[in-house]
Amino acid sequence: QVQLVESGGGLVQPGGSLRLSCTASGSFFRINVMAWYRQAPGKERELVAAAGRSGTPNYADSVKGRFTISRDNVNHLVYLQMNSLKPEDTAVYYCNAAGIWEISAYYGLDYWGKGTLVTVSS
Repeated sequence: QVQLVESGGGLVQPGGSLRLSCTASGSFFRINVMAWYRQAPGKERELVAAAGRSGTPNYADSVKGRFTISRDNVNHLVYLQMNSLKPEDTAVYYCNAAGIWEISAYYGLDYWGKGTLVTVSS
């Protein structure tokens, strides 16, 4: 159905920037909502940003004004531009796809990538 692969994680200093990418592939021809989640050590996975095929994206309060989610619907890509990074942004970031259309069916399911690690430290 959908396979998601994240990339772009790494080590960055506080105040720096990083851009995460997620590539979706599979038997689908359209994805409803794509989002980024993150999970810090010892904490629950939380929503960072979510974007439908169009319209205004949603952001967690902690990242508003610093992070930007964007989609390339033609190539099935989703990005997360992260600026002014803080140590508390350190986490494994996961790409999520919610709802896909295949040739003869719609699947209201969630699909996850394996994650990419972002470490913000001096």
